[in-house]
Amino acid sequence: MTDEIRVRIAPSPSGNLHIGTARTALFNYLFAKKEGGKFILRIEDTDAERTKQEYIDNIFDSLKALGLNWDEGPDVGGEYGPYTQSERFDIYPKYAQILLDKGYAYECWCTNEELEQEKEEAVKNHKAYVYSRKCLNITPEQREQYIKEGRKPSIRFKVEHKELIFNDMVKGELKFDTSLIGDFVIMKSNGTPTYNFAVVIDDMLMKISHIIRGEDHISNTPKQILIYEALGAKVPEFGHLGMILAPDRSKLSKRHGATAVSDFVKEGYLTDALINFVALLGWAPSDSVEIKTVDEIAKDFRIKEISSSNSIFEYDKLNWMNGQYIKKMDISKLTDMIIPFLSDYDLSELSREKLEKMVEITREPLTTLKDIQKDVPYFFGEDVPLDEVKELLTTELSKNVLNKFIELAQKWDFTNEQELHDDLQKLRDDFKANFGYKPKETMWAIRAAVTGRTRGADMVGILTILGKDKVLRRTKKAMAL
Repeated sequence: MTDEIRVRIAPSPSGNLHIGTARTALFNYLFAKKEGGKFILRIEDTDAERTKQEYIDNIFDSLKALGLNWDEGPDVGGEYGPYTQSERFDIYPKYAQILLDKGYAYECWCTNEELEQEKEEAVKNHKAYVYSRKCLNITPEQREQYIKEGRKPSIRFKVEHKELIFNDMVKGELKFDTSLIGDFVIMKSNGTPTYNFAVVIDDMLMKISHIIRGEDHISNTPKQILIYEALGAKVPEFGHLGMILAPDRSKLSKRHGATAVSDFVKEGYLTDALINFVALLGWAPSDSVEIKTVDEIAKDFRIKEISSSNSIFEYDKLNWMNGQYIKKMDISKLTDMIIPFLSDYDLSELSREKLEKMVEITREPLTTLKDIQKDVPYFFGEDVPLDEVKELLTTELSKNVLNKFIELAQKWDFTNEQELHDDLQKLRDDFKANFGYKPKETMWAIRAAVTGRTRGADMVGILTILGKDKVLRRTKKAMAL
């Protein structure tokens, strides 16, 4: 094995890329970048029933959207391909035979019924089930009989009973009593490899130096180390990350909200914000500055400082962070990203300049891009519903304000924001001086007539975008209530 740092992410395409898998991919990516190593993508698609091309595409698209570009993988190739497990099936029998020849594995002719009977017996005796090794020393005659019966053997790894100790990069020293594992199957009777065998062979041949993954894999690690040792291969360093839990400390699931990266994107989360947030699930920057790019995080990343505890996925924190990214984004880029969320509106009503202006004046309160949907209806169409503001619009104060506004606005230049600002200010000042109206009361009347709401974006911006003709038509309609 080379001394080069090589890490991998090996998702199973049985669903869209989960945020937990994205976090694992991110930490592998950060470690590789910090150490000047390689980040590899491998698709573990051996579960034919659950594997779908749409999920493979989703994995590719989600990782790319997050900026986690791989150095080797199914699409870009590499020295140690193929990088799709189903294309590697001819590799595994060779290594299973090596283990058989060395005496580290043996054929198991037990039927499913016989194995179930063993398990039931263990349950009845209140014992943890461990395979009985009944096939370890079968005679040639027994083997011949099984073949005549049409049985096909699986291959089991013979577990040496010992205390296995390894130093986990995240968890520290971990110990396992291998006698509790039992001889486990590495090749099924149908000729396909099991997960624990295939992953070792793939990692070994791809020269993976460090394996960073979720702590739900810890129980697999002793089995994998035993296979490495039996093959005489160098054992990679392991690091097991704490799980990501929902705010109620249960397993993160769809009932808590989005869980797949693509679902977060559909809900209007920016991938830059999402990856920044995910980086802070179990790790903290040395300077306590939370808003960082992936490259900035990579320079500061220290794998041994990852918390070994579970992390809480705080949607409120993600919303805050996403809002910060929205506020800082270039307005043209932000507009491009928001356009897909405005499909309910006829965007041809606004020029590109006015569309960007609309985004600029409405982005302040946004936590997601999707939020804009509820903040912009009054920018489109001829009229706005006035039912919710009817009571406000029918007061004497509002009637006086709107009547004067119609009279003066006909002479105003709606294309000059500064002049429009000054004109509105003068109108507010005049009503305060002559009638004692508070400035906000004056603006409430105009806003209600033009938008059908009592609060919202900057009024000068709204009037500039809508234009004089539409503003006056809406105001006159409000006056007729």
